[in-house]
Amino acid sequence: MKATRLISIDDLDAEDLALVLDTAEVMDEISARRIKKVPTLRGRTVCNLFLEDSTRTRLSFDIAAKRLSADVMNFSAKGSSVSKGESFKDTALTLDAMGVDTVVVRSGSSGAPLQLSQYLDVPILNAGDGWHQHPTQALLDLYTMRSHFGHLAGLTVTICGDIIHSRVARSEIEALTLAGATVRLVAPDTLLPTDLSAWTDGGNVEVITDLDDALGDSDVLYLLRVQRERMHRAFFPSTREYHRLYGMDARRLAALPDHAIVMHPGPMNRGVEITPDVADSPRALITDQVNNGIAVRMACLYLLIAGSEVDA
Repeated sequence: MKATRLISIDDLDAEDLALVLDTAEVMDEISARRIKKVPTLRGRTVCNLFLEDSTRTRLSFDIAAKRLSADVMNFSAKGSSVSKGESFKDTALTLDAMGVDTVVVRSGSSGAPLQLSQYLDVPILNAGDGWHQHPTQALLDLYTMRSHFGHLAGLTVTICGDIIHSRVARSEIEALTLAGATVRLVAPDTLLPTDLSAWTDGGNVEVITDLDDALGDSDVLYLLRVQRERMHRAFFPSTREYHRLYGMDARRLAALPDHAIVMHPGPMNRGVEITPDVADSPRALITDQVNNGIAVRMACLYLLIAGSEVDA
């Protein structure tokens, strides 16, 4: 793989993207074995530097590294020197002194992984930074779509919800267009970025105001969580009103083509962006996304640390 870091989808070209997804297939086979472990990264140390709370992403990276036989350091802000006022640079220098081979970083501050890359000469993997990017989430989502449909080029993916606050949406849009899919954005005006030209000028991204208008020919309906923790003012009249206009329920599920699937990056607000019956429907691949995250993160760790030939 030509990329030496994964801070944003921009670090990948179409060839790198395909290599990650192809390698994830091999890693998926490892995860299906009775003994889910290979010696590929034995003797390497992966540091999970999580400065923002996480469950799925942190556990997924932890499992991925251990299945590749890497040593894992789990570092969180709570109870660490960061909580005592240590600078980000000094934390990075500490990790460097410990001889880590790669750092997986999650932060509530946009740009933190890029800043870390200026202090450390090891691969940096972004596990989510502020409103900026969440590249491995986008990669596992594309892997889930490709596993289901057999291809990505030509798919129509409708992304609905809190786009303005979503690092997932930014990574998703860039990855899907790189793979040749068409993307539709559906949200109230208050939850759309003010400048959409960077996405829409290429012709593969369009904005639709009415969710019902986007359902009939969507292959994937990708629902985003309403991020209340990032909202410091009212972005819509009420939760009930949001659900009425943009929530996915049984009626809207029936309006999708028979082959279409529903996805969500989690955690879900049941009853807001998605009803329980849709979340638990066989057409919702939400647990598949979680499972596929391990294989994709194994692929990313392997390709960035060890090279491009899978020794499984």
